[in-house]
Order: sequence, then C-alpha cells, then structure tokens
Amino acid sequence: MDLIKTIEEQNKREGAQGFRVGDTVKVYFKIIEGKTERIQIFEGIVICMKNSGVRKTFTVRKNSYGVGVERVFPVNSPRIVKIDVVRAGKVRRSKLFYLRDKVGKHAKVRELVGGKVTAQIAARNAAAEAAAAAKEAEIKAEVVAEHANNPAEK
Repeated sequence: MDLIKTIEEQNKREGAQGFRVGDTVKVYFKIIEGKTERIQIFEGIVICMKNSGVRKTFTVRKNSYGVGVERVFPVNSPRIVKIDVVRAGKVRRSKLFYLRDKVGKHAKVRELVGGKVTAQIAARNAAAEAAAAAKEAEIKAEVVAEHANNPAEK
C-alpha cells in the first residue's frame, strides 16, 4: 500500500487549482494533432468532482448551440495547462446533475459575490498563471538542453 501512495504522490501536480462544484471555469487543455500542439479552452460549470488523490476528476458542462456538452477532466493531467475560475457559484449540493434537465436561464447557478470572493478568485487565477508559466519555462529549458546535446540536428 505504501508503494502505491508514493507513486501517486509523485504524479500529483504542483499548484493544483482550487475550485469547487458550481464554479464557472475555463480549462486550458492541450490538444496534440499529429506533430502540432494547440491549446483549446473549454468553459462551463463544474457539475461534479469524483474520487480523490491522483485519480480525482471533475466534469464541466456547457451549452454549445443549444446542445449540452459535458467533458470529464483528470485534475492531475499533464495536458491541462491551467484552470481559470471565471465566477464562483453558490450551491448547496455536491453533484449538480439536475442542470442536465434545465434549459436557458434555469440552467444557471447563482453567483457567490463579495469582495473576499473576488480577491480569492484573482489570487487563484494568478497562482494558476504562475504555475503554467513555470511549467512552460521548464519545458522550453528541456528542449534547449536537448538541442544543445544533439549536434546532428544542426
């Protein structure tokens, strides 16, 4: 059992974003198509969180041209660049599956308002931005070091 926990701790992301069910989030997800990479933004309401530790996932729901689209993201995925909290939601449930049946304005979640909340969201988004920048710099440093060690590519 100890071995499993140590492996899980190694695969956890540093600076994981703090958000809750009911929050509207923007998930910056890296998509690899052949040799090209691009970042796709998926914005919607977090309707549930499942599991814990490394296996933790969250489901984001959005309406796209009148059709509900849900996507499940692993929290510790290396393909997630960052997660921005657009607005904090005020909910009293841990699973918001009832939003699947709602249409239009009824499918909204109340916003949690206040000076403290906006300051917390700004701080979380700044931390996510810094973590994403550090990760990007680390990847660039690895690429530069790889090119410096491989003179055949020149």
